[in-house]
Amino acid sequence: MAIVAAERTSVVGVRFQKLGKLYYFKLGRTHEDVEPGDYVIVETKRGRQLGQVISFIDQEEAHRQRGMRAIERKANPRDMVMKQVWETKELDALISCRERAASLNIRDAKFVKAEYSFDGSWLTVHYTTENKKLDINPLQNALGKHFRTKIEMRLIGPRDVAKIMGGYGACGAPRCCSTFLTEFSPISIRMAKAQGISLSPQEITGMCGRLRCCLVYEYEQYVEARKTLPKVGKRVGTPHGEGRVRDVRVLRDSVLVQVEDDMYEVFRHELEPMEELEALKKKAEAGCTKHEGGGCDCGAKDQPVGEDPGEGEGGEEIDA
Repeated sequence: MAIVAAERTSVVGVRFQKLGKLYYFKLGRTHEDVEPGDYVIVETKRGRQLGQVISFIDQEEAHRQRGMRAIERKANPRDMVMKQVWETKELDALISCRERAASLNIRDAKFVKAEYSFDGSWLTVHYTTENKKLDINPLQNALGKHFRTKIEMRLIGPRDVAKIMGGYGACGAPRCCSTFLTEFSPISIRMAKAQGISLSPQEITGMCGRLRCCLVYEYEQYVEARKTLPKVGKRVGTPHGEGRVRDVRVLRDSVLVQVEDDMYEVFRHELEPMEELEALKKKAEAGCTKHEGGGCDCGAKDQPVGEDPGEGEGGEEIDA
């Protein structure tokens, strides 16, 4: 896990999972020795949790945060051992959860992960379902009686399921969500269109059944690069003659141009925008048309009627 070194402030970012979201906490006067990489105990809505300090937070960002809680204390060796002990019990808890769900005839939910707090006071069960009317309360009550601890049933989406399960993506590499992504960015079909990617589900859908996270990685670069290249159908001049753009190759900084019956790849520095050049030529040939009010089409500042541009005040000639 990468630890970010930053200017020391009174607010720190704490992460409770390896690739989890960053939460902000205040440093008390008795915890000024806390450094990025240290483990701390904090009070949350789900009780006391053990997390790792990732970085100090910028003052401007810290001022925008409200309702921050203070760090309780630094974690000691006993806390770290207890966390490991409870982590070893999570798989058994998940198996028990699935067995209880089957006995209660809960078939529409998939139970993905069971997670204990560092001291075992909370057990969180992550599950996913497409049945919006599913009543999970009977299972929650049954698990509470069985484990004798507070139970939280947390509904997660397909992307979070893929993040927890891990595995490999369509590219053959480990999934981005389970290796370095800490938050999911909004993704749309427009991003695939801008990059010239086929819109077939096999090409743009990830293992989670949603649009691939990698579609957002190079989207801004493609948008910026396309601004300097002509669009498809545009008439351009090339070293091979005048033609029309049939395809845009952003990564090669070039376009595919059809000149009569032949196709040529032409790079950006070799292109001439024919339509723009013809518009400028037409405007130049039209000349300057004076209006009665003194204005002109070309925008040039016109001289007063009867005044010679070569004369100054008193009729004296001005040296050029």
